[in-house]
Amino acid sequence: MNEVYDPDVQGRSQIRKQGEGGRVGSNRKKTTPEIRRTKNVGGGDIQPTQYRDRKDIGAQKPTEKREQQPTQERGSAGVSGKEAQRKAYRERKARESGAKTKTASQLLTKKAPQKSAHPDYKPKTGGAKYSRKERLKLVSAGERELKGIMKNQETDKYKKETGQNPDKKGRSTIVNRVQKRMNN
Repeated sequence: MNEVYDPDVQGRSQIRKQGEGGRVGSNRKKTTPEIRRTKNVGGGDIQPTQYRDRKDIGAQKPTEKREQQPTQERGSAGVSGKEAQRKAYRERKARESGAKTKTASQLLTKKAPQKSAHPDYKPKTGGAKYSRKERLKLVSAGERELKGIMKNQETDKYKKETGQNPDKKGRSTIVNRVQKRMNN
């Protein structure tokens, strides 16, 4: 005996077929001819790349990721309808004026209790004196200074070898020598 669903009911049906590998819903992975992304395999050949499966296949999203979680105890709001409207109006106006408000992801997340530090923890002292930007600036300044010193040394060496000041070709030779020394 074969049961046939009414076409109207079938379209609105909540019955879902479990996909392969524990996937929820159907597999929407593109077939090989549909894939646009390619990779070089060598010898001038190009192949379509296979997409990796998602890590969360088969796992339902937890409710706290899908729905907004309460931030206060149940029934503690105690705000009348009029007050709620006023608050919503003020928030809307603040948002329109460019004030920072909570994003959807911030609203959805539940506030985790603040963790206290381990009693044996002692913060490092005398660590980084400079920020990353300041350190890079100091390093590049030092390298510039060093490059200048090396350039003077190489110029003196060139003068001693040839007995004259470096011309255009001589300067390029000096620069090459300095570059080689800087890379070592």
